[in-house]
Amino acid sequence: MLNRHARGFFTALFTPLARWLLKIGVSPDAVTILGTAGVAVGALVFYPLGQLFWGTLFITAFIFSDVLDGIMARMQEVKSRWGNFLDSTLDRVADGALFAGVSVWFFTGGNNAAIAVSSLLCLVLGMVVSYARAKAESLGFTANVGIAERAERLVSVLVVTGLTGLGLPPVVLLVTLVLLAAASLATVVQRVIAVRRQALAEPTPAD
Repeated sequence: MLNRHARGFFTALFTPLARWLLKIGVSPDAVTILGTAGVAVGALVFYPLGQLFWGTLFITAFIFSDVLDGIMARMQEVKSRWGNFLDSTLDRVADGALFAGVSVWFFTGGNNAAIAVSSLLCLVLGMVVSYARAKAESLGFTANVGIAERAERLVSVLVVTGLTGLGLPPVVLLVTLVLLAAASLATVVQRVIAVRRQALAEPTPAD
């Protein structure tokens, strides 16, 4: 949902920056790599130190690289399978770092095992959500269904984690993570069902 409704707004917002970066010779791949590195540093350095608010601000400054590199690639009018592969792979790295960072803090100084475990569940299920679609598409199926795609997962955990750093009761983060894990599980099930239906609809090979 966020992907559909926010794309136009962020495209207009970041187009001038994308045009300038291309003009000075920065490639979309460089933006992808730098953005992922920034997210990983914010999640795996700030969060484990308990700096949830500042860590979220730091991550947010880099998370939009995922929008920026796409705009740059479209401006170049070059469809690169390598760029697509790199972007998707590093998205998984960024997502894993984000939820891992939350888990590390709440397993240690945050002293809240329920939040830590819930964050790990979100990490695992988020990876399965992405893998299910990628594997389906590699086999010629489509699996772009579900209620918890990447944008929804990132926005929800970043906003609530940042506010927790400002004093929001940790139970709100726990509820958010539990709901997010449940939504991710539902998305996996939806994608499995979608692919199963497509597989059943395929013509049976003649004997």
